[in-house]
Amino acid sequence: MRIWHISDTHTYHGLLSVPENIDVVLFSGDCSIPRDIYKSEFQIREFLLWMWKLPIKHKIFVAGNHDFGIEKNLVKNFEDYDVIYLENDSVTIDGIKFWGSPFTPSFGNWGFGKSRSKIHKVWDSIPDDSDVIVTHGPPKGILDISNNHDNSIEFCGDSSLKKRMFKLEPILVCFGHIHNYRDHINAGSMKLSGRKTIYSNGSVVTDGKFGKLSSNGNIFEIDSEKNIKIID
Repeated sequence: MRIWHISDTHTYHGLLSVPENIDVVLFSGDCSIPRDIYKSEFQIREFLLWMWKLPIKHKIFVAGNHDFGIEKNLVKNFEDYDVIYLENDSVTIDGIKFWGSPFTPSFGNWGFGKSRSKIHKVWDSIPDDSDVIVTHGPPKGILDISNNHDNSIEFCGDSSLKKRMFKLEPILVCFGHIHNYRDHINAGSMKLSGRKTIYSNGSVVTDGKFGKLSSNGNIFEIDSEKNIKIID
């Protein structure tokens, strides 16, 4: 199974180069930009139409903090676009179990936010047999460098998500949300020493430079024995 992971397109999905021979495309949130729910709805539907046209058999969508049109239930007919929407639930494709959630620790007045003291309840609900986890935000300390409230550098991911991932050790964990810190780009993939999980930040834009992609997403291959390798 070949997986193409993308995230945080923020209306610039048309600039992506669609790779060949992909079995599953995973989107981990933020296809839209505005806080206005009706403008958000329009942008989300444009993105879903783009997904529908992709020459890829399986399409999985997880929302992000900018996707207000989904949070407010203006967009919910994902099956019309041949897209699988995951919100704290799972789907199994060719023996690989995918689990997805749009929730991130609250930061400002954005969508799908939960307090850091309570968000662990979402991660605790992840089935133990999940193979691929798709969230909008990253685990703490993994491809998540950004700035905090006083503009100093910080690892902005979620420590409770990291704790759960270390316990479950899925094959692949996909997210976005934290694009960059100044010239440091978080997009890409990594594997921590001594652990089997590959982590993927699929963000394709850079803050302050929207309109020019910093990444074309990440590609992975999982074989019949659930071994994984990075393709691109």
